[in-house]
Amino acid sequence: MLQAHPVPEPVPVPPVAATVVAPPAEAEPRRRPHRRRAATATPLPQRSARQIERLLHEVFGLQDLRPGQQEVIARVLAGQSTLAIMPTGAGKSLCYQLPALMLPGCTLVVSPLIALMKDQCEKLRAHGLAAVEFNSSLDAEALAAAEAALADGSARIVLVTPERLADPDFLALVRRCRIALVVVDEAHCIVEWGHDFRPAFLEIGAALRALGQPPLLALTATAPPETAAEIARLLGIARSGTVDAGIWRGNLHYAVVPLTEADDKLQALQDTLQRCEEPGIVYTATVRAAEEVHAALAAQGLSVGLYHGKLRAAERHAAQDAFMEGRTRVMVATNAFGMGIDKADLRFVVHYQMPAGLDAYYQESGRAGRDGLPARCVLLYQRRDRSVQHFFLGGRAYTQAELARVLAALSPDTPTDLAQLQQDTGLPRARIAALLALLLQARHCRKARAAEGRAGWLAATAPRGAPTLEALVQAEQARRQEKQRKLQSMVDYAESGACRWQVLQEALEGERRAEGCGQCDNCARMLRLAAPDVLVPAMAGGAPPLRH
Repeated sequence: MLQAHPVPEPVPVPPVAATVVAPPAEAEPRRRPHRRRAATATPLPQRSARQIERLLHEVFGLQDLRPGQQEVIARVLAGQSTLAIMPTGAGKSLCYQLPALMLPGCTLVVSPLIALMKDQCEKLRAHGLAAVEFNSSLDAEALAAAEAALADGSARIVLVTPERLADPDFLALVRRCRIALVVVDEAHCIVEWGHDFRPAFLEIGAALRALGQPPLLALTATAPPETAAEIARLLGIARSGTVDAGIWRGNLHYAVVPLTEADDKLQALQDTLQRCEEPGIVYTATVRAAEEVHAALAAQGLSVGLYHGKLRAAERHAAQDAFMEGRTRVMVATNAFGMGIDKADLRFVVHYQMPAGLDAYYQESGRAGRDGLPARCVLLYQRRDRSVQHFFLGGRAYTQAELARVLAALSPDTPTDLAQLQQDTGLPRARIAALLALLLQARHCRKARAAEGRAGWLAATAPRGAPTLEALVQAEQARRQEKQRKLQSMVDYAESGACRWQVLQEALEGERRAEGCGQCDNCARMLRLAAPDVLVPAMAGGAPPLRH
C-alpha cells in the first residue's frame, strides 16, 4: 500500500507590456492584488535590432524572438533592472544569453542547482559562448581555470551558486572584473528557499550592493503577485520593472483525479500512465513515496527511473541522463528534479501527492509540453495528502530573542564564524545561518573573513530606516501565514468545479480569464452536461478521457 509519509532580433513580435506588482491588500476580506500594465515599453535601437537578428540566426540558430523576449532584452540592453515572469518553455535563458554577447563585460548568473548550472554551461559552450561555472563540485584545476578566465575577461558568462556569490573571497575576485549584468535564474527560490534551507539566497541583495548595484535580471516561470513583490523588494527592482508574459499555455490540459482511499492511488496512476506511452514525470512530495512508487511501477515492467535528493550524485546523474536520452520513459521524482530540464517532448506530468501551492504546481506541471504539442497535467488528489505539506510547514518560527542572541554574539571588530556562534548561542548551526541571513538582509550585520579563512560575520550599525528585529519577526510570521494560504489554495484548486485555468490564473496573476479553457476536466464535464450527445475528449488530438 502506498501512502503519504511526512517525514533571435525582433522579427516583429508585439511587445509584452511590463507590469507592476502591488503589495497585498490589508482589508478583509482579503483581496488579490492585480498586475497593472506599465505605460510604455522600452524601445529597441535599430542598430541593436540588427545585431540581435544576426546573433539570433548565427549563434542560436533561431528565426524569431518569442512573445516577451523582445521586451526583456530591450530593457536589459538599456541597463534597466527587470523581473521577467515568463512561462516554462518561453525562452527565459535567451533573455540574458543574447545580451551577454552584446554588453561590455561579463554576465554573472546566479543559479540554484549545480546540475542545472552544469547543463546551462554545456549548452552555452555548445553555442560557442565562453562560459565558466563556480560551485562546490569543481576540483582545484577546474576552479583555477575558471578564476583565470574571470580575471582575464575571457569569460562572457559566469555561473555561480548563491553560496559562492556570498563568499567574501569570490566577491573580491568579481569586484576586479567589469560586471555588465547580474542574472538571478529561478528567482522564486529567493522567497521559497531563502527563508528556510538556502539562506544564501537572502544574501544576494548584499552581494549586489558590494558589486556596486549592476543592472539585474531576475527570471522565473511563476511568481504570484505577493511573491513578485517580495522578489523585487529583496533585489531592489523598481515597481515598474516587472515584465509579465502571463502563464497561459493552451497546449496544457489540466485534470484532477479525486481519491478517497490510499490503495486506489497506485491504480489511478497506472491508469493514467496507460493512456500515454510517451515520456513524462511522476512527482511525489516525499522521498519515501518516490521510492515506493518507483518500486511498484518497476514491478509492473514499466521503463521507470528514480530521482531524489538523498541519492548519491552519480545515481542522480545516471537517472537524469537515462531519462533525457530516452532510455527511461517515466521519471519518478521529488521536486529535486526538473528545474531547468530542457526535455521538450514530455507528454504528461502527474502529481502523486499535491505540492505546497499552486505556484509550485504550475512550475512543475509546466515542464510538460514545452514543444507546444498537447500534454496532460494530472493531480491525484487525496485530501489527507495535505498533512504532508503541513508537516513541512511545521518548523519552529524564528523569534526576536533568537535574533537578539545571535546579534549580541557578534563583534563589530572581530569576525565570528558559525562554529563560534553555535558555541556562544547554543542554537543549531542551520538555524544560526538562517538568522544571520535575515540580519544581513536588514543590514544589522555584514560578512567578513574569520580565522583560518572561514566565513565570518561582524555586527553592523543598521542604516536609518532598516527593519527592527521586531519587524523582521513580524515579516517572518507573515511569510508563514502566506505559505498556509498557498497550501489552502492548492486544496481549493483540487476541490474546485471551475475551469482549472481560471483558478490558476486568478491565483498566480490576480485575474481570472473571462471564459473557461474548454479543455480541462471541469470544462469537459460542463460541456458534457450542456451537450450530453457530444463526445468531449479530455484533450485535443482525440486522447481518451481521464477516469474520474
